Amino acid sequence: MTLTVRGTAVSRWLVLVGFLAAVAVAAGVGALGVRGTTTEYNGLEQPGWAPPSWLFGPVWTVLYVMIGVAGWLVWQRAGWGRETAVWAAQLVVNAIWTPLFFGAGRYGLAFLDIVALWLLIGVAVALFWRVSRPATLLLLPYWAWVTYASALNFAIWRLNA
Repeated sequence: MTLTVRGTAVSRWLVLVGFLAAVAVAAGVGALGVRGTTTEYNGLEQPGWAPPSWLFGPVWTVLYVMIGVAGWLVWQRAGWGRETAVWAAQLVVNAIWTPLFFGAGRYGLAFLDIVALWLLIGVAVALFWRVSRPATLLLLPYWAWVTYASALNFAIWRLNA
């Protein structure tokens, strides 16, 4: 599929860059929200199964690339539509979580946000399945991580209430 902007065809590879840039913006919002929060995270009462703070950066880096590529794969097959709208919505909800959890210390509100994120990823998985199996497979680790992160968010909220 080729995107046309003002009568000029844009390469699908440039569109991939656009999808990855959108993900980078979401990650950037999160990065701003966690700057200097390692001490805060380590100071929270946490369940024994909580990961070390250094693990989040590498995991999210890989997941964000997978999220961007998944959106792009679906766009190539279905264009702009409800699949890409749900993809964009989950990205916005994803970006909101970090400022809620770390910036505002609103663990309960962050939990509601991550539940909404989990649901949106589920909708994306269902919609993507009909369009691109590889895109769906790229979202499954993300959904699994958000499942784990939801349980962790809930546990931290309860332990620190």
